[in-house]
Amino acid sequence: MVEVNKQAKLSEHLALPSEAALSHLSELNGVHLSPHFTLGELTVTNVKTADGRSAQGDALLAKNIPSHVAIENLKRLCKWLEHLRVQYNLLYDDGSHPIVINSGYRSEEVNRKVGGAPNSNHLTGCAADIRVFGIEQAMRYAVILLNYADDSDQEFDELLIERSKKGTYWVHFAVRKEGNRMKVAFLRG
Repeated sequence: MVEVNKQAKLSEHLALPSEAALSHLSELNGVHLSPHFTLGELTVTNVKTADGRSAQGDALLAKNIPSHVAIENLKRLCKWLEHLRVQYNLLYDDGSHPIVINSGYRSEEVNRKVGGAPNSNHLTGCAADIRVFGIEQAMRYAVILLNYADDSDQEFDELLIERSKKGTYWVHFAVRKEGNRMKVAFLRG
């Protein structure tokens, strides 16, 4: 059962997923795509929609189920995310902080609601937006991913450091099965 915070505003409660959505999310969280990443965390979009509301509503959770092809793409992406996690914890951290995904796979409806590009790599399970705490951490993540590409002789599609209008940074990383463009950019929101 979802607990209600009596101090919270009504709008905050409306943004919370229902018990059914939480149960669905719980099932997805049990499916591991890699040792540290689950299908649940790569199918939840922790971003606001274009109108400023949470993108974690019941209807969106229920409709954000990836195809088998998208799941295979997410598994490929998770190999990179696992490497990022290991290297970041070895080089810059005490090993206790996980890599947190703000947004992974998005159905067409979810992608449209959050204002995603119509041809977004999120639609095919090839992309993840990774939470960072400032530009320095974003740059460290980018260096690790670029070094991995060089060391492993693998290609990725996009490595973008993005920033919202409010000044929040994240790393958008995408890897496709084929046709990778090796696009690297630091963007402003």
